[in-house]
Amino acid sequence: MKIVLIGRAAFGERVFQRLIQSGEEIVGVFTPPDISGRADSLKEQVQKSGVPLFQPARMRSPEVYEEYIKLEPELNVMAYVTDIVPENMLNYPKSGTIQYHPSLLPRHRGASSINWAIIQGETKTGLTIFWPDRGLDTGPILLQKEVDIDPDDTVGSLYFNKLFPLGVEALVESIELIKQGRAPRIPQDESQATYEGICTEKDAIIEWAQPALRVYNLIRGTNPQPGASTTYRGKRVKVFDSELIRENQSGLPGEVVEINSRGLTVACGDGNVLIKRVQPEGQGKITSAEYVAQTQLKAGDRLG
Repeated sequence: MKIVLIGRAAFGERVFQRLIQSGEEIVGVFTPPDISGRADSLKEQVQKSGVPLFQPARMRSPEVYEEYIKLEPELNVMAYVTDIVPENMLNYPKSGTIQYHPSLLPRHRGASSINWAIIQGETKTGLTIFWPDRGLDTGPILLQKEVDIDPDDTVGSLYFNKLFPLGVEALVESIELIKQGRAPRIPQDESQATYEGICTEKDAIIEWAQPALRVYNLIRGTNPQPGASTTYRGKRVKVFDSELIRENQSGLPGEVVEINSRGLTVACGDGNVLIKRVQPEGQGKITSAEYVAQTQLKAGDRLG
């Protein structure tokens, strides 16, 4: 079956490698243009293989479709797509188009589905391989895989340790089901649908008066991107590695109640969070100990 792969970055690269290993016939790969002169890792792999590579600025450009149909694809595989793929391209192959999404659709439609699942304190999520249509993550479901969100998972650990590798294999499994004629098209239950916008820095501002668990979920649900933020002496500081402290140490919200070798313990509305790694404004990420030495922060000072 002739496959066109549309994707980018490490996930697209790994899907490409895995499909080649599986003996699939990839007739073309579409990936975004280079950013600031840096070649995408998927691009580098495709160039080594000799498979035709395309880097259109916009997938919706008419000339892109003209190049695409020359490949005579029988299936499109979308692996981390950030551009809008037009309907005529989605519907062109006789076997259609399948796409990976890192949530259990119809829950958490949108580009920041991993962030919001953690921020909202959920204990389970997963991935969906679905048949995309003109809507945003609204097409029929082919298959789903569920994973646990562990209490200390961050966006990084949840994606790279669980949803990334499982997603690659789910796409391979889906292609096999299509070839066998056994791939379902299960309509999404719109009554269960949720959508959240892209998680931005504005969504990641810490409110220390919130319960400690909620603050902790925000920090890990924005680690590594976009990074939860607070302020100290009027300057922004982003908070990354952290730990929920079950013991309740008295202090006003945002007050640093303890400093030790592990980091800064900060009081919240009903508990505390230990901050282990931060990123001061205009700098790279450093340990809390380095931040204390740099700013002379002390117990009793307040963040935010």
